[in-house]
Amino acid sequence: MAYCKILLVEDEAVSALDMRRRLRSLGYGEPMLATSGEQAVAAARNEKPDLVLMDIVLGEGMDGIDAAGRILGIHPVPVIYMTAHEDPETLQRAKITEPFGYLLKPFEDRDLRTSIEMALYKHQVDHETRRKERWFATTLRSIADAVLTVDRHGRITYINASAEAMTGADHHTCIDRHFAEHVDIRPGVHGHSLQDPNDLLAPPQPGGMGTSLSGAVPSVSMGATAPAAHAGPTAMTEAFVHGPDGRAHPIEMSASSLADPDGRRVGTVLVFRDITERRQSEAALRRSVEDLRRTLRQTVSALATASEKRDPYTAGHQARVAELAHAMAVRLGLSGERLEGLRVAGMLHDIGKIHIPAEILAKPTRLSDLEMGIMRTHSQVGYDILKEIEFPWPVAQIVLQHHERLDGTGYPNALSGDDVLPEARILAVADVVEAMSSHRPYRASLGLGPALAEIAAGRGTRYDRNVVDVCVSLFHDGFILS
Repeated sequence: MAYCKILLVEDEAVSALDMRRRLRSLGYGEPMLATSGEQAVAAARNEKPDLVLMDIVLGEGMDGIDAAGRILGIHPVPVIYMTAHEDPETLQRAKITEPFGYLLKPFEDRDLRTSIEMALYKHQVDHETRRKERWFATTLRSIADAVLTVDRHGRITYINASAEAMTGADHHTCIDRHFAEHVDIRPGVHGHSLQDPNDLLAPPQPGGMGTSLSGAVPSVSMGATAPAAHAGPTAMTEAFVHGPDGRAHPIEMSASSLADPDGRRVGTVLVFRDITERRQSEAALRRSVEDLRRTLRQTVSALATASEKRDPYTAGHQARVAELAHAMAVRLGLSGERLEGLRVAGMLHDIGKIHIPAEILAKPTRLSDLEMGIMRTHSQVGYDILKEIEFPWPVAQIVLQHHERLDGTGYPNALSGDDVLPEARILAVADVVEAMSSHRPYRASLGLGPALAEIAAGRGTRYDRNVVDVCVSLFHDGFILS
């Protein structure tokens, strides 16, 4: 057993001598001795003993119970009473000081040892529990999140400083009072106030606040001696708290059930945080993103306009191709971001024609093989122009591939099958249909019929069969190229 500093309080010399001998023989070393209550209080103040063996009946002055009460006010130490009296009045007075043991004289050495060891162990456990409780209480008081607990009747049992500041409730007046009397939390700015946090974990009722809850949050531990958060249902939602300033502040709120050691639900812990700044930041971010998107659209439009200035006969071609490709992609089920990327690629797919001599672009007769070879470089040139721009989509690759064909007969790299991007397959069909339907320097418009016949003839070979089917269905449903 470990050595411990024991204070022995005994006014009878013979009994004191016997106890000192017994403690030494049990391995506890030589105890400190006090023969009166006053001496015991002074010794506890100066020596800080690990344990006090206190005779209840002392001589003149304070008795052992009064002395123990004063000692515990100075130094938290386990006290074991020793007495030959067991009358109810003495026992009742002794209970008030919460002793760690009660030995009736005469007692055996084994009883003395058991009482000392149990007292030391219980004191150590209590000390550790109090330390954890202080740590936990300090943590709850210090964190920015608001924490509030209610019992199963909806009465507030705990509220930390953040919760007080956000709700205007005062722990001096709200503890053991009903939640709705001191806290105003609503699912909407003008919705009905939450009456009882326990309702957040009840089965959702049609039209009730529970119907808007979603997600899950980890269970919250309430310390060693407090009810534990139940690992069962949890809830998370956004709501509004009406604070002391009279304004409604948006909050993110979670609720978890509290259970006793037997698993019975005894209440709910509510944790919430003010998300006003987060919402403001998100709104500012959305505005910034929208500004960037607007700038991007304006830049893309300017680039498209610049490329078409050198080829006035095809003015608007890129915009119409982008419009048709976008409509087809919507029917094919492409996501919102991919739709935007395809639209940008459609607006810029012929930007490489900036590199083509004007006399070739405007030639009123069919191009020679050499001139056609020069014209076909526009896909690669467009890729070279766009590849250094960090678009959030593969715009440069789509532009590079918009003249590729699934059977490998396209250009510039004779790609085939799955090597051709889905967006490039859509753009290829849209480009063919628009080009054949529009006037060119060397021919009049061929019309929509021959254009649709062309892609139908290449369905499943040169062109993606699903893309062709969607394109044909669009025009059958009344789609018009603006």
